[in-house]
Amino acid sequence: MRQNVRSVKWITPATAILTFVFAICANDSDAQWQKDVLDAKTRDLLHEALSGEIAKNHVIQITRHHRIQGSRGFRHSAQYVLDQLRAYGFSAEDAYIESFPSDGKVHYQTWQSPSGWDIEWGELRMLEPYEERIVGYPEVAMSVITYSNPGDATAELVWVGSGTKDADYEGKDVKDKIVLATGYGGSVHRLAVLKYGARAVVCYLDDTRAKEYPDMLQYTGMWPKTDELDRVTFGFNITNRQGEQLKQLLQSDEKVVLRGQVKGIGLEPYFMDVVVAHIRGSESPDEELVFTAHLDHPKESANDNASGSAAILDIARTVRQLIDEGRLPRPKRSLRFLWVPEWYGTMAYIDKHPEMKGPTLGGKFLANMNLDMVGEHLELIHSKLVLTRTPDSMPSVVNDVVANMAKMVDKMNVRTPRGSLSAFNFRVTPYRGGSDHMMFIERKIPGVMFNHSPDYTHHTSEDTPDKVDPVELERSEVIAAATILYLANLEPAEATELTYLAAANSAQRLGATLRRATEYLQASGTNGALASAWAEAQNMLDHALKREVETIGSVLNFNEHNSVQNLVEKMQGELKRQHQAYSVALAAAAKTQGAGSEEPPALIAQPDNRIPVRTTRGPLEFSLPESKLPESKAAWYESPEFTLSGNARFELVNFIDGENTVTEIRNALSAEYGPVDLQVVSRYIDDLVKVGVMKWK
Repeated sequence: MRQNVRSVKWITPATAILTFVFAICANDSDAQWQKDVLDAKTRDLLHEALSGEIAKNHVIQITRHHRIQGSRGFRHSAQYVLDQLRAYGFSAEDAYIESFPSDGKVHYQTWQSPSGWDIEWGELRMLEPYEERIVGYPEVAMSVITYSNPGDATAELVWVGSGTKDADYEGKDVKDKIVLATGYGGSVHRLAVLKYGARAVVCYLDDTRAKEYPDMLQYTGMWPKTDELDRVTFGFNITNRQGEQLKQLLQSDEKVVLRGQVKGIGLEPYFMDVVVAHIRGSESPDEELVFTAHLDHPKESANDNASGSAAILDIARTVRQLIDEGRLPRPKRSLRFLWVPEWYGTMAYIDKHPEMKGPTLGGKFLANMNLDMVGEHLELIHSKLVLTRTPDSMPSVVNDVVANMAKMVDKMNVRTPRGSLSAFNFRVTPYRGGSDHMMFIERKIPGVMFNHSPDYTHHTSEDTPDKVDPVELERSEVIAAATILYLANLEPAEATELTYLAAANSAQRLGATLRRATEYLQASGTNGALASAWAEAQNMLDHALKREVETIGSVLNFNEHNSVQNLVEKMQGELKRQHQAYSVALAAAAKTQGAGSEEPPALIAQPDNRIPVRTTRGPLEFSLPESKLPESKAAWYESPEFTLSGNARFELVNFIDGENTVTEIRNALSAEYGPVDLQVVSRYIDDLVKVGVMKWK
């Protein structure tokens, strides 16, 4: 604790005491007096009624379906979920399926729908130098590359390395051949078949985990673009062991001949189905909180994401049953459950329902719990539960509630008859994408992703139900259900307590930003870089204040009682005083290093004051803008000059609100991810304007 005292020694006595207390509350996670925000009665009721065992059985049932987005197999799994909801007492009005055309041509905002798809049988055989059956469908559903068309090809095999770049094909004749590669199936097919004339592709995983588990194969897909639909052939995924054997034969100058066959419909116009269930609120039914889980993935996929789909199905069962039995009051706000085709189906659904937006956009959707891979057996997978916070563009007290609920579960003894004896292991981490919470965050609905990482079985044939743990399912269910029910019913007294919790955590996060800013300043040395580093460090601190003030203020989305408003304003004021003191400390540190001025210099000497405006809704499809640019212009995105990560690109677009200038967007992004070159941000937005998804105000 001594270090905490020293870190606030320059501020006024009153603020110092408050910050000191906040730091204790936020840091001492083992303190016996640290209170769970959920009442004990509701906690114990959820512990008793939620069932990881029932959820595990749902996992087993769901994994029997080859549930690719837009496929007939997905429709079968969606019908299973709907049938279960009916059995749990949900009426036709409260549980149903919404379907959206999916043919590889229809777009939902910037997202091209996947083609429909269905196959019956597939087989890959080696005919020379000896005959051997390599792999077959449907016994291993991932063996046929998703979105393959039917076909029959007998041809020589050619090794092309990764097969994902033109250089891999230099000096190799692949026309009318079958290509062996280690790259992602769709990327290999796009070059080998569509550009260089091969007949089919065979791909295998060649990373560290594949070498450790050589008999698993990877899930890959063609994901054809609209203009490619009529030219798609087929491909197979095989194991690392099989792939290396074929590669060694080729490198020994053996002639290798394969025959690949796929039978069935292949690509077809079809539909994406979204299963929807409602529990209507008793007092404010137009205000909603949403559970999501993507139902899709190949037949073998259990944790990804039969686990999340099963978990929210069990939550729906539990809440409905407890209400019907009179053991749980109907929530004051409405709950919505969505089982979606990942990204594409979520985008289609939100596109049809423009009312799905958060309070800052004038909407009444208040939170999203997105469960994606929540049942990992920690002792088998050597994994942990990762609770992903919202990004800086979407500050929310929802993050603090989820973290508090996770700490509550950590103190509970969750056990099931057939579950593991694992100790709970969780982390609350900064924002990262990769699932459907992105769609909600873009609509200013705070979405938290529940996920497990690392998971060596991810997107492989090893992701099977035996690696799903009922105990971990139930832990995830309790955290998600407790969070949503707590926020759905927040009373003034609870909102007051939540405001104190948010203020404590905000004070800690602001202090952590000061430490980060000071370390950045110190790393600059005493040369000409000091002034720029000081400006960047102050920018970090300023944006942290904005984020935390909005976080505390977001309590009012759940309860606007006058007493809560007054407390929120007081806590925000204390945070601003803390920020002021931290700015003084940062200036003192800069002077110690040799800064000659009293204030940091301008952050950007020549600002870009243009204001971009979005012309679409929803996150931008991941390949934009480069996929719509000429090849010479798109090459920049593969060069070292383009320094934005996928998460940073998503966040950059979130900061485009019709008010922020390009420079202000750059500054917000730099505060969150570290300094970014203004020219990179400017060029990126320029390209978004060129391809029509942005315009200048």
